[in-house]
Amino acid sequence: MKKFISIFSITLLYLATAFSQGYKVGDKASDFKLKNVDGKFISLSDYPTAKGFVVVFTCNHCPFAQGYQDRIIDIDNKFKSKGFPVIAINSNDPAISSDDSYDKMIVRAKEKNYPFPYLFDETQETYRKYGAKRTPHVYLLEKKGSDLVVRYIGAIDDNFKEPTKVTAPYLSDAITALLSGEEPNPSFTKAIGCSIKDKQYQE
Repeated sequence: MKKFISIFSITLLYLATAFSQGYKVGDKASDFKLKNVDGKFISLSDYPTAKGFVVVFTCNHCPFAQGYQDRIIDIDNKFKSKGFPVIAINSNDPAISSDDSYDKMIVRAKEKNYPFPYLFDETQETYRKYGAKRTPHVYLLEKKGSDLVVRYIGAIDDNFKEPTKVTAPYLSDAITALLSGEEPNPSFTKAIGCSIKDKQYQE
C-alpha cells in the first residue's frame, strides 16, 4: 500500500511538472539565487539600478544555444547600459548532458568572453518555476516598483541558422518597446531549441 501511495505521489508530481505552464506575459516573476561561473551567487536583487532583465535559459551543448551565443552577447552589449542586462541560466542536468557541467560552463564563458553572468540552476527549480522548455528560451522582465513583470516570452529572433537573414528581432524589438514606454508586440513567440534535460522527467 505504501509503495502504491509513493508511486501515485511521484506520478502526480510528474504530471504537475509536465503540464505546468510556468509564467505567462503579465505575471510577476520571482527572484532567484544561483551560482555564477566565477563562484559567486547572483540574484536579480543585486542589480538595484536595472530597469529589467533579459533572462535567457540556455546551455553549452545545444546547437541552437551555440547558434545564438554571439547574438545574446550582442543583446547584452546593446541593452545593459540602457538598463536591461542579460542573465543567462543553464538548467540542464550534467548527468544527462555532460557538456553542460558547471566546470564546462566556466570554460565556455571564458572561451566566449561572456559579458553577463552564466548561472547554474543545479536544482532545476528556477527553470520549472519560469516554465522554460527550450534552449534558448527568453523571459524579458520589467521592474515595476518592487515587482518583476514578465513582458515577453519566447525566441530571440526568427532565424536560428542565418543571423544576417533575421527579419523579426523579437527580443531586441521587445526591449526597445519597453524603453519607449510601449508594450512589446508580439509579447509571446514559440521558443525554438533543444529540450531542457531534466533529471526527473525525460521526454
